[in-house]
Order: sequence, then C-alpha cells, then structure tokens
Amino acid sequence: MNIVVCVKQVPDTATERKLRSDDKTLDRDAADGVINELCEYAVEEALRLKEANGGEVTVLTMGPDKATDTIRKALAMGADKAVHLVDPALHGSDALSTSYALAQTLKKIGFDLVILGSESTDARTGMLAAMLAERLGVPQLTLANKVEVGKGEITVQRVTDYGFDKVAATLPAVISVVEKINEPRYPSFKGIMAAKKKPVQTFGIADAEIDAALVGLAGAWSEVADFAAAPPRAAGAVVKDEGDGGVKAADFLTSKKFI
Repeated sequence: MNIVVCVKQVPDTATERKLRSDDKTLDRDAADGVINELCEYAVEEALRLKEANGGEVTVLTMGPDKATDTIRKALAMGADKAVHLVDPALHGSDALSTSYALAQTLKKIGFDLVILGSESTDARTGMLAAMLAERLGVPQLTLANKVEVGKGEITVQRVTDYGFDKVAATLPAVISVVEKINEPRYPSFKGIMAAKKKPVQTFGIADAEIDAALVGLAGAWSEVADFAAAPPRAAGAVVKDEGDGGVKAADFLTSKKFI
C-alpha cells in the first residue's frame, strides 16, 4: 500500500510569532521551525498501517528550503522517502491554493491513502483534508481516532460532538487523524542516521504542473487586510461581593458580549 503523509513545518508555538510588514504573511524566519505536532500523529498512524499491511510511507511537504528539517524528522521516525514541494512562487498560498498545489503533486507521485493531521498549529483551518479529497476526487474520512484497512477499503472511527461515527470507504482515500489516535514514536539514533540516506525528491511548480497564477499571494482567495500587535495585558477588574456579586459578574459578561 502506498501511503502518503502530508506534513508541515510551523513556527514553534513556544516562541513569539509575527507577521511580515511587507506582505502580511507569517514571518517564518522570526521563530524556529518545527514539525507540526498534529502531523506527527499522522506519520505514526501511517507507520502502524504499513507495519500491519505492508507497503511504504512517503512524506510530502510544501514549504521553503528549511522545511527539510521537518522531512528528516518524519524520515527518522520511520518513513521510507519524501517529496519536498518548494518554489518561490508558492509563497503566500492560502489553504485553497495549498490544497491545489498538493493535489497536483499527489497526482504525480501516486497514492493509495493520504493521511493528514486534523489541523496545523499556525493556520488552524482544519480544511485541507476535505479540500484535497475534493480536488483528487476520492472519499474523505476526517477526524479519525481509529483506522482499519482491509482489501481495497478503509474504515475509521470518526470523532463527533455526540460520540463517534463508524465510516467506511473504498481506496484510494484521504483521511485526517486526531491527536488521541496514537502516541508518536521518538526517532531512535539508528533512525536519525538512516534518515540521512533516505531519498528526498524535490518538486518545483513546473514538475507538478502547477499553474503559477493559482498559487502564492496572487492566487490566494483570502488575505490579511491589516494587523497590529496585541496590546499589553491590563490588570483585571476586581469585583467585591457585597451580596450582589452575581449581578456584577453577569453585567461584566454582558458588557463583553459573552452572554
């Protein structure tokens, strides 16, 4: 089975994240880049499915040159190979144009199953899996906390507000997984050394037959119109309860439009 895991390099959430003043995009040089935490669960699930059913795991990422660090982390965990979609024309792509670029690349490299984390910690749209499935014309099974693969089909336990749904589809398919699905393995020293020798194929937009007009800032369907630094946190209001504490609390919540 040919499993492709989409991973993303994101700014470390422990550091301050900033937007660039020139084009209002995320300043990826202002913070250390790390593998998106939720992508690690996708990599782990792909490795478990490979161990149970055979096949190989390919890591696919779209990002600047330094995103190779994220690729190496996934390869060190046990993925077999990687594809890095990197091109200056991709800078500023939003979720919609990113899904287009990744779909074009997936069509080139082929897949039986595409696995993603439920969202990224920088954009947090949570829409990429659904967009990819639509562009690829395959079933989508999102928010899975349990995955089983049989002959030509896949079944997942999907997390919902009221519990779980059991959803099945034929392969090929696109799925996204939640963080409670597994516990990602730590790369061993042997895995880290082996990752240095695993193949990493580089794609530009021409290699994937991506239309430059549909990606980047010019091809984005959304934009940041303006931004400003968050004001320093002010001291909170102190309410003295003189028998009317409940009323004062309710008035405060009403003024902030919480109730």
